[in-house]
Amino acid sequence: MVLELRRPIVQAPMAGGPSTPELAAAVSEAGGLGFLAAGYRTPSAVADEIGTLRALTGERFGVNVFVPGPPGDADAVRRYARELRADAGRWGVDLGEPRTDDDAWEAKVDLLVEERVPVVSFTFGLPRPDMVAALHHAGATVLVTVTTPQEAVAARDVGADALTVQGVEAGGHRGDFLDQDGAGEYGLLTLLRLVARAVDLPLVAAGGLVDGPSVAAVHVAGAEAAQLGTAFLRCPEAGTSPVHREALTTYDRTALTRAFSGRRARGLVNRFLAEHSATAPAAYPQVHHLTTPLRAAARKAGDPDVINLWAGQGHPLVEALPAGELVRRLADDAQAALTSRAR
Repeated sequence: MVLELRRPIVQAPMAGGPSTPELAAAVSEAGGLGFLAAGYRTPSAVADEIGTLRALTGERFGVNVFVPGPPGDADAVRRYARELRADAGRWGVDLGEPRTDDDAWEAKVDLLVEERVPVVSFTFGLPRPDMVAALHHAGATVLVTVTTPQEAVAARDVGADALTVQGVEAGGHRGDFLDQDGAGEYGLLTLLRLVARAVDLPLVAAGGLVDGPSVAAVHVAGAEAAQLGTAFLRCPEAGTSPVHREALTTYDRTALTRAFSGRRARGLVNRFLAEHSATAPAAYPQVHHLTTPLRAAARKAGDPDVINLWAGQGHPLVEALPAGELVRRLADDAQAALTSRAR
């Protein structure tokens, strides 16, 4: 296996707080692959987290980088800002500046090369071939998140060593390159089979996986490992906010929305998602910056109806377990499911 795992479990990088060095270390110590999320963090903050993680474990780990895309329509963002003023007024905060930036992704890639991070993954698009070459020279394994067979071919052609195949069931942001409504909305098992036919690369399956039998299913469908995010949100090592942890046990539906960040993402259906999804523009990261103060105020107050409660479709099955125990249980239950079906 290209990822050199003792247990075929990858902890998804979850930007915005849930991914912590403690979570990644616990997963890697248990034989899986723990990930840090570089998205939204400065290069210096990423460097600090890498240092903390390396102090906790000598096992392999990964870091995920967001690839910037084209800016959204400024007029549409201004209209959306006007719509959100009432929400901001309720919380007594000003909306954020809807600025465009590239999340310092080039500086982060340079840092990961310098730090010789073992595994580097990219989401929202393709790294440049020179970046892949530099990472390979530093000994890194490079993954790209894909949501269609066409994206898989493009990722192979820039030199990716493996692919994270993201089904539409996945919680959090969609990883598609162009962020177009309706694009890449394949169920995970179908997408795995299509991608396996399109490219000859190791595949990591992501999307709605929360227990051992679901992990077993993607192995049968051709994946070498399963990537889970929502399943780790209730682990004590995760940086998940208390209000988000509680919401995972009380909300019953998820949906795709641009309301919080301007990019399609799957979250629990709360009031903000229900009221603003129809009008939120395709404008990432402008909408993300616009709504940041509003979400921060609601999170501090413990109000689940105004924050992004990212979660996959399998969230009702999530248990509150230590991350290492969860990795071991997932791997053992997957093997048991495979053995039982083989009989």
